[in-house]
Amino acid sequence: MPALAVMTSHFVSAAELMCKVLGMPDYKFAVIGHPISSASDEQLADYARTTVAQARQLLLRNN
Repeated sequence: MPALAVMTSHFVSAAELMCKVLGMPDYKFAVIGHPISSASDEQLADYARTTVAQARQLLLRNN
């Protein structure tokens, strides 16, 4: 089953490090704005659209 990790911009470096440590240095994931907890409904909708666009590229390998 296809899957996709989504990180906020604040955690990109930590996520990249974990990918390297786990032996997957080229693993790609979607990146959205930070923070999420205080985002407005409009911002969350924008993050969702961003995630869908990135997921389409990453999962279909159209990047």
